[in-house]
Amino acid sequence: MKQDSGIRHMYAKGAGLTLLLTGIDQLTKYLAWTFLRPRLSVPLIPGVLELYYLQNRGAAFGILQNREWIFILFSLVMAAGCVWYARRLPLTPRMRPMRACLLFLVSGALGNMIDRILHRYVIDFIYISLIRFPVFNVADIYVSVSVTVLVLLVVFYYREEDYGTGK
Repeated sequence: MKQDSGIRHMYAKGAGLTLLLTGIDQLTKYLAWTFLRPRLSVPLIPGVLELYYLQNRGAAFGILQNREWIFILFSLVMAAGCVWYARRLPLTPRMRPMRACLLFLVSGALGNMIDRILHRYVIDFIYISLIRFPVFNVADIYVSVSVTVLVLLVVFYYREEDYGTGK
């Protein structure tokens, strides 16, 4: 019985962290919409980094413009898949990095999905002008970094026996 309570606490903690991370993403987008939208651009480090308000109606590099239903569906499937997979991972300390990556991935997917549902576009506002990198947001950082770390973990850190059978 005590183990069930610990598992429930762990899942509640994960849900709470997901809500917190998604909330941070949404707060930054609200701040961009409120303060940056009227100005469009604010240099932080001239020629290197700026805040640049953009309404992204597509995916990376502007593909699939105005097809928000595809992105909403994809986000729901990806988030559900991450939660399903996380619940089947062994409850060992070694799997914490994997769980953390999945949590950030879900948070990023939910953050951009909320934008698509509420606005029909995603608010992007971080621009690395030095390399002319596409404008992005906090949710994009969550997704990009977590996917990169997941790949590195799977390739270099985890062994087949680490995955066990789940529960």
